[in-house]
Amino acid sequence: MDRSSPATTARSPIELAESRLRWLDRRQEVLARNISNADTPGYRPRDLASFSAHLARAAGGEGMARTDRRHLAGTGGGGPRARPDPVTEVAPDGNAVSLDEQAIKVADTDTAHALAMGLHRRWMGMFRTALGRNG
Repeated sequence: MDRSSPATTARSPIELAESRLRWLDRRQEVLARNISNADTPGYRPRDLASFSAHLARAAGGEGMARTDRRHLAGTGGGGPRARPDPVTEVAPDGNAVSLDEQAIKVADTDTAHALAMGLHRRWMGMFRTALGRNG
C-alpha cells in the first residue's frame, strides 16, 4: 500500500496535534485580521472551515488523487483557507465585524491551542521516557 497517498495515511497523535496547531495558528491570524479591520468600511469577517473539514480535505476529500506513486504530489492547497464568515449584523458603513464574536472565537482558539500543546508535550514526554531520556 502506498503510504504517501493521503487517503491511506493514518495520522499519529503527534501528527494530528501538529496539524491542529498549524490550523489554530492560521485561524488566529485570520481572526486578528478581522479585529484589526473592525473599523474598515465594507469589511466582511473571514474564518476557516472547521478543523474536521480541513482534515477531510487533507485526507483526499478534495483535489486530485495520486493513483500511482510516481505521480507528483500537489503543492498547493494543503493548508487551511480563510472563507467568508456568515454575517448576522452589518453596520451602516458596511462593516460586519462583531468584536464580541471575534473575541469569543479568539478565546476558543486559545483554549484549543493550549490543549493541543499539552497533548503534544505529553506524547513527546512518553517517547522520551520510552527512550530512557527523562527530563
